[in-house]
Amino acid sequence: MKRVLIVEDDPALRESMAEILADAGYAVSEAGDGRKGLEEASERRPDLILLDLMMPTMNGWQFRTAQKQVPALAEIPVIVMSAWSSEQADAGLEDVAARFPKPFDVSALLDGVRRYAGPAEC
Repeated sequence: MKRVLIVEDDPALRESMAEILADAGYAVSEAGDGRKGLEEASERRPDLILLDLMMPTMNGWQFRTAQKQVPALAEIPVIVMSAWSSEQADAGLEDVAARFPKPFDVSALLDGVRRYAGPAEC
């Protein structure tokens, strides 16, 4: 079963995304900030990471910098989901698999997850 890690500080949004992905057949891990996200990714190597940018403790940009420095995690594709859209927000995120604005379209998000994590059941 493909695993998706959701790194999002909004508990309601994180839980909603986890439910959508679980209903679609994915195993889901969750983290409320980037530091916990790195720990979770190291423990249960996901096939894809859904990443918020604006978070406490370690934001999305800091998470990506740290992720790329760990060889076992560096190649995991990342989809950035953020309400913040600007050139400044894109700095350092040129190599992410995709970006989705918040609020996101559920169908588009599931299509992105399928594209970068693979089908839920193999």
